[in-house]
Amino acid sequence: MTRSSFVPIVLLALLDLIACLLPSAQSQTPPDIPLNGPQPTTVLVRVVAQGAMVLGREVGGARITITDVTTGQILATGIQQGEAGDQNQIMRTPRMMEEPIYSTRPSAAFTTTLHLQKPTLVEISAEGPLAYPAAIQKTRTTLLLIPGQDLIQDGVILHLYGYLVQIERPKPREALIARNDVKLHASVRTLSGSLVRPHGDWDSRKIRIYGEVLIDDRVVERLQLFYDEGSRTFEAPFFVPSLHEVPNGIILRVIATDLATGNTGMDQVNYPVLSEHLPSQSVR
Repeated sequence: MTRSSFVPIVLLALLDLIACLLPSAQSQTPPDIPLNGPQPTTVLVRVVAQGAMVLGREVGGARITITDVTTGQILATGIQQGEAGDQNQIMRTPRMMEEPIYSTRPSAAFTTTLHLQKPTLVEISAEGPLAYPAAIQKTRTTLLLIPGQDLIQDGVILHLYGYLVQIERPKPREALIARNDVKLHASVRTLSGSLVRPHGDWDSRKIRIYGEVLIDDRVVERLQLFYDEGSRTFEAPFFVPSLHEVPNGIILRVIATDLATGNTGMDQVNYPVLSEHLPSQSVR
């Protein structure tokens, strides 16, 4: 035997020895559940604002529906209840991929127990935030449920994209005076209700937040908004056109868009415009 042929043989023997010393790779044992008959199966669902917190009671929660894909039968429906979760744990704590994110502290969830006879393909749909109908978003996913095998801890996570954008001032239906300078104020929050502001966990410096003035369906001015810490709103002055230019009033629109996360929100309000000349009072 030559020296060159001896080396591979020794190497193979060494690898065999290492393999014998290491525990053999095995999967987990089968579940200890009855072979037949309906089995209680707990399913936990969490609806989360994309890149933010859980939709809790502050924003009205979210409605969840679980449907059997094959039969179309609704297996469960209800409202997600609870808190938005621990911001430090969700937004700032590093973790391994398999570690829980939302269940390390109490946070809103919808939990139901289904009695499944066989593996069942279901569609889980969600919509929210329910307290803000104009901002409601919807999402859905399909997955296979196995009888007796619970989905708990973080559960099934459904993400909703968007922002809660609200024009705070001028108030809706408030009449504006023609040729006046007016200040627009708008608040921007995540769908879970967290405030968007400079240097925060949801940093407004990374988000396009701007206003628009419209006459009918035509944009006549775009406004750069600046954050005011006192009111916790984004604001900008604008000029109300003359009455003959806006017989149908004007529209104010505020848009927030995060190109990195895909979150986008908008609010739009139509305002009547009154003449800048107050009617003269009759002299008696």
